[in-house]
Amino acid sequence: MLPDIDGTAVCRSLRSSERHASLPIIMLTALGHEADRVIGLELGADDYVTKPFSPRELVARIRAVLRRSAGAGTGVQLRSGSMVLDTERFELRVNGRLVDLTPTEFRILSILVRGHGRVFSRSQILEELWQGEKFVFDRTVDVHIRNIRAKLGGEGKRIRNVRGVGYGLEE
Repeated sequence: MLPDIDGTAVCRSLRSSERHASLPIIMLTALGHEADRVIGLELGADDYVTKPFSPRELVARIRAVLRRSAGAGTGVQLRSGSMVLDTERFELRVNGRLVDLTPTEFRILSILVRGHGRVFSRSQILEELWQGEKFVFDRTVDVHIRNIRAKLGGEGKRIRNVRGVGYGLEE
């Protein structure tokens, strides 16, 4: 039971949000009437589980929803120079070698690659990353860029700093 809002309102809010629209949702509720289940599914829930439930069944349903959402094919391979970013697998390969990036580093690099040489201010990068949901100092971007450059080796030199403005990726 949610304290201030009901599950259907949460589901409706998530589905109407551009940022969270593709988030898998399983409603776990005590409301088991057919009308309740239909409303939950029509609002966008991927599955609807009523109490009492078997923990094994819940795990199986979670796995099924994750399989379906992973198969949605929203991923893209972004290429720049010898770098290939697979946005579905959150993998970066440089000259075929897998490079381990944190999720934030990966997202910053994908912003730069998608920008095709465009220069992004620190605040634009932060807004793209967290869309105002986190309070982060814009110098945090500098730390992430430094780490990305180190992990990319020679390719890291392509990330250019435009003094007083921000960062871009040279073609």
